[in-house]
Amino acid sequence: MLRQQDVGHRIVVRRIVGIRAGRPLFSDALGELVELSETHITLATDGGPLRVPVGEVHRAKRVPPARRPTAAAVVDLETAADEAWPAPVRARLGDWRLRSAAGWTGRANSALPIGDPDRPLPAALDAVQRWYADLGQPALVNTPLPLAAPVGAELDARGWTSRPPTLVQTVPLVALTAPAPEAGAADPPPVALAAAPADDWLAIAADRKGGLPDAARHVLTAVDRIRFAELRVDGRLFAVGRGTVTGGGRWLGVSLLEVLPEARRRGYAVAVVRALAGWAAAEGATRAFLQVEQHNTGAVALYRRLGFTTHHTYLTRVAP
Repeated sequence: MLRQQDVGHRIVVRRIVGIRAGRPLFSDALGELVELSETHITLATDGGPLRVPVGEVHRAKRVPPARRPTAAAVVDLETAADEAWPAPVRARLGDWRLRSAAGWTGRANSALPIGDPDRPLPAALDAVQRWYADLGQPALVNTPLPLAAPVGAELDARGWTSRPPTLVQTVPLVALTAPAPEAGAADPPPVALAAAPADDWLAIAADRKGGLPDAARHVLTAVDRIRFAELRVDGRLFAVGRGTVTGGGRWLGVSLLEVLPEARRRGYAVAVVRALAGWAAAEGATRAFLQVEQHNTGAVALYRRLGFTTHHTYLTRVAP
């Protein structure tokens, strides 16, 4: 049978759906485990959320993850993520994207090598270095794996280093909008969604990211469909999050999820994510994604409980 460690992983459930001639009838369901309680198993399937009473479960087990995503799927998701975190200074090198935001965050200040750069790989990387040198910035390249493995190999040969891996994680939006209260947990305060960030929202983001230059404000706000989540208690802001809908309207991007230290372990982060998911579902989105550093074990564990699984990873490569 399943355990709490299986939440967020792919499972198969064989359940009893009836009796015929004195024999049980079975039906199998495959999906991502969203919730495991004493009374129900909830999984996100391709057909939507499925809540199975424990009494109907004949057998349930974890199964291997789906096959490695296709190159097209990685490009689709990386494109949606790029649209959700728009650098104010941009250029193209064939299909590659060059991005600069005055050094604010690696994502907004790195080349994204997806597609064809319209020149041999060594020449493309030379052009990347020249572009950033002209801006007075160090050259960074984000390499989605395994898609950009050839780029990574060339960077290895040039002596580029790597920052810690970042996980690009996804979940069907129905897994975030289906009710899944924790047993015995008090309902968190309501979450408000604003079209623009309040001053105290920006202050929390600045504290987390080490300041907010003008370029950062562009990155945060220059998306057509966007919401800034605020969870307040007696007027004080305790939890924030940012949600965008990009990728042709399919993807909710969750970013800058933060809860003040004194308010953690109260379900506030989950409430913020669910509020953004409800908004994105109403906008027509069907899946959610986020990017989290692999060594941020607390955040990874939270996202696993919400049903997120790793779609692919990327490395931020740094020029010597």
